[in-house]
Amino acid sequence: MKFHPCLWLTLLLATSPATAANDGHPVSMWQINGANNSIYLLGSIHMLREQDHPLPSAIYAAYARADVLFMELDMDDIDPFAEQALVTELGLIDDGRTLRDLMGAEMFAEAESLANSLQIPLALLERSEPWYAAVTVEMMLLMRAGFNPAQGIELHLTEIAARDNKEILGLETTRQQLELLDNLSLGAQRDMLVQTLTESVELADLMDDMVDAWRHGDIGFMEENLLADMQDQSELYQTIVVDRNIEWVRQIQELLDDNDDYLIVVGALHLVGDDGVPNLLAARGHQVTQLHQPAENDP
Repeated sequence: MKFHPCLWLTLLLATSPATAANDGHPVSMWQINGANNSIYLLGSIHMLREQDHPLPSAIYAAYARADVLFMELDMDDIDPFAEQALVTELGLIDDGRTLRDLMGAEMFAEAESLANSLQIPLALLERSEPWYAAVTVEMMLLMRAGFNPAQGIELHLTEIAARDNKEILGLETTRQQLELLDNLSLGAQRDMLVQTLTESVELADLMDDMVDAWRHGDIGFMEENLLADMQDQSELYQTIVVDRNIEWVRQIQELLDDNDDYLIVVGALHLVGDDGVPNLLAARGHQVTQLHQPAENDP
């Protein structure tokens, strides 16, 4: 998902994954073969820095193989005015209450203290619901550290696809994504904001490690240092990760009956752990292979 606390590639695909596995390091991309097609499942980090480019050549090889791209959202058909209207509808408080009211005095005081230590004036978010405040804070801090959605994997591939006239489709709509967050219980939203602020003190260092782990397909790191934090918030984890993964697996299984090859790009944390999409597909009898970056092409 395009989710920020609330934050997520193959050989030169001419050879088989079995041969490729010994040539270089693993990457955060998997291959699933249907009767007449192949699907490449790429884990994404939605915001990157210029220094994180070029991406591993394995990603571009999979892109070249794919007839169609699927992303969490249909990135080439996004209407920025409609997006802003949705944010206003779902992310802002419209009944006269404030963020302080929704957080409660004690939790708001904790959040405000943490925000002040990060030089974030929480008063600017007084009309934001807690989930939207959490997303905004993390976006602000990531951009402060040099990360930018324009450098992220989805927008980067969207630009290439526009040049190549390659079709992009979406697994979800923006409304579906935002409603997932908006429908979280108030308790889960409060915890989300406080945890985002708490962990943001080390966000820049964590992102450096995450980008490195993503580039090298270090599933263990992502499970232990990132996914585990989400699993501690059971409602958030079930809603944002598990339920969506199950729905995506259903859609992927339908695509495996097709003749076109697909590159599917979703947040990296959706692809790791017992509830990750690769594991769920394997449990349904599909052969799922983590792909590798050939050493001689490693950027």
